[in-house]
Amino acid sequence: MLEFEFMRHAFLAAAAVALLCGPVGWFLVLRGQSFAGHALSHIAFAGATGAVLIGIAPLLGMTLAAGLAGIALGWEAPAGTPRASRFTSGRDSATGLVLAASLGVGTLFLQWSNAPSSSATALLFGNVLGVNRLTLLLLGGLTTTGILALAVIARPLLFVSLDPDMAAARGAPVRLVSVAFMVLVALSSAVCAEVTGILLAFSLLVGPAATMLRLGLAPWPGALGAALLALGLAWSGLALSWWTDAPVSFWIAALAALTYFAARFYCGRCQSI
Repeated sequence: MLEFEFMRHAFLAAAAVALLCGPVGWFLVLRGQSFAGHALSHIAFAGATGAVLIGIAPLLGMTLAAGLAGIALGWEAPAGTPRASRFTSGRDSATGLVLAASLGVGTLFLQWSNAPSSSATALLFGNVLGVNRLTLLLLGGLTTTGILALAVIARPLLFVSLDPDMAAARGAPVRLVSVAFMVLVALSSAVCAEVTGILLAFSLLVGPAATMLRLGLAPWPGALGAALLALGLAWSGLALSWWTDAPVSFWIAALAALTYFAARFYCGRCQSI
């Protein structure tokens, strides 16, 4: 299958997405902000359809829309702070409403742009087999930027995530770190949508991370393990799609769920022993 250029592009794109989504997702699950990551991928849909409407690359529209939403979510109340704890319910309700409204706005933009139904399907469920050379370069640049940014904030982000009160008492920039991280989550959601689509980005962004956290690994091995597992899921999904003719996003979502429940079963047996 690697004799075909579109498959080589697909494997490279999947690798770029996985290596960013794995470690970012690990911190996202650790901080209990999985729902926010899910919402950002839906907000990216409105940005992608808006980009189609004005004639620019959907990936750029997704990145911009999700990035602005990430700044708003990170600024409102950093995860783990007392204010965040008091307003979690209201924030989740508002996030859910924004999520639904974003899908509605995206549908409206698609209608205005007279885009074919295949465009909506590609945005919602992904079209990694259609990644061209320009999109591959964009994904590579965004992934490199995201990984470097995560490396810069990783240590204070871990401190803020595990003990925000102590971090604030020691003068750590809790809000700044939270905003920077949510922008990284937005970037990851946008690039992940190129492989799994808007609706299934959650599987690659959260699935490997949740599995590593379930296994109880230390922070840095856990983040690295999430990246490698995400890479394995993405490449396995591509190979299984080639052999079975089922969608790539289906296989990635199914394998992510299977690995997570396998980890739960394994940990449950270990505890019983």
